[in-house]
Amino acid sequence: MLILSQRERERMRAAGAFNAKLMDELRPLAVPGTKLDDINTFVDGYTRDHGHIPACVGYKGFPKALCTSLNEVICHGIPDDYLLQEGDIVNLDITSIVDGWHGDQSETFLIGEVSDTARRLVQCAFDSLHLAIQAIQPFSKVREIGAAIVKRAAEDGFSVVRDFQGHGIGRKFHQDPGIPHYPDSFHGGFVLKPGICFTIEPMINEGRPHSKIDRSDGWTARTIDGKLSAQFEHTLLMTEDGPEILTQTELGPRFGHTF
Repeated sequence: MLILSQRERERMRAAGAFNAKLMDELRPLAVPGTKLDDINTFVDGYTRDHGHIPACVGYKGFPKALCTSLNEVICHGIPDDYLLQEGDIVNLDITSIVDGWHGDQSETFLIGEVSDTARRLVQCAFDSLHLAIQAIQPFSKVREIGAAIVKRAAEDGFSVVRDFQGHGIGRKFHQDPGIPHYPDSFHGGFVLKPGICFTIEPMINEGRPHSKIDRSDGWTARTIDGKLSAQFEHTLLMTEDGPEILTQTELGPRFGHTF
C-alpha cells in the first residue's frame, strides 16, 4: 500500500491522462476488419513515440503491448491475427508507464451490431464500475465496491468473476490493496484512505462466474461455459473529497451512458 504525496498524486494524474488519451486514439480501430495485432502495433508505437513505456510488454512474460479479450475471453487475451467481426465484443486493456508511474484502464467495445445479450452484458459491466465508484468515499472499506457490483450484476442475472480482481497501483503495476469485485472477507475490511491509488475493473459473465486458462499460452482466461464476458476498468485516486477517476477519456462513455 502506498499513500501518495501531493507531488506523487500529480505524477499519477499525468500517467492516467496519457493512458486515457491513448484509449481515445484506439476508438477508430474498434471496427469490423481490424486485426488485433494491428491494435497492438499502434499501442506500442504510440506509447514509445511519446517517450513512455507499454507496461504489458514482458510483464511476467506477457508478449504484447495490451490485452485484447474477445467475446468469451474474460481477460488477458493476447493480440493475434484475428480480424474483428460484426457482432463481436472486445475488451481493450492498456497500461502505460509515464515517468515511472502507471495508468491502467480498459473498455469493452461493441463491434458493429451486436446481440441484445451482448449489449446488456456490456451495459451491466459499465454500470457496475461506475456504481462501485459512486459507492465509496474517503475511509470506505473495499467490500463496499464488491457489494455494489454484485448487486448490479444480479439485476440482469449475470455473474461476477472472482478469479481476478482490481489492485493498488503506482510505481508498481500491481500492489496492495487487492480490490475484489464481490464483498469478500479477506480484503473487504481494507480502508481506502486519501492518497491511495487503485483500480476497479469488474468482469461480468453472461453465464457462470468461473474461468479457465488456455494451456497454449498460459494467459488467456475464458469463461468456463463459453458464454460472453465484458469488463470496464479505471484507475482511481482516493482524495480527501472522494474518488477521482484518473483515466477518464475525452471521447469515451461516462456515467449514465447507454450502449
